[in-house]
Amino acid sequence: MSGTLAKWARAGSTIVTVCITSGGAGSNEFTPDAITREALVPIREGEQRSACRVLGIEEVVFLPYEDGVLEPSLALRRDLTRVIRRYRPDAVVCGDPTMRYYGNSYLNHPDHRVAADVTLDAVYPSAATRLIFPELLAEGLPPHQVKRVFIHGARRPDTFVDIADVLPVKLAALKEHRSQLGTWDPTEMVTDWAREQGARRGLAAAEAFRQMRLNDS
Repeated sequence: MSGTLAKWARAGSTIVTVCITSGGAGSNEFTPDAITREALVPIREGEQRSACRVLGIEEVVFLPYEDGVLEPSLALRRDLTRVIRRYRPDAVVCGDPTMRYYGNSYLNHPDHRVAADVTLDAVYPSAATRLIFPELLAEGLPPHQVKRVFIHGARRPDTFVDIADVLPVKLAALKEHRSQLGTWDPTEMVTDWAREQGARRGLAAAEAFRQMRLNDS
């Protein structure tokens, strides 16, 4: 979805990315001097900030949840509701919590499913309903109705964003995640994905979403 975010940033939108975890569990290195979770977290956070700067995004919010074992808790929903009420976005972008697998070779990470599920619950009803999490009112955070939700990775997308002009930016941002990519170059795979999505609408490169329209006023 980073191509879409880059386009929005270029158009003058203010974008905030929210990372529920910091990727501390994302290493299978098994050597006597293998990196620890505590050492990996600041590396991953730094890479995320660098990638966002490439996209034109200055603000990154990290929530202190443990990587790899995310649960759909009320505490997480409250924290995401707090973020939505604080920044009051017109649109929220998240994954599709119903997607358990893609094809026959990729199982969707449970953290991804949980993050998407709780984000949608935070958008509605929590962020928009005054007496859900009334403690947020005491923090000076009144209800906020998000107008649009863009769900990536959905089985039946209905919105296709032309990213041909920002595909190099998308690739450059992805390559900032050096600790995850290692020596692998994702250019071919990501370009093929963008081409496949774009072909559905006669575009050279695209990102696909299911768009929810929650408030047309």
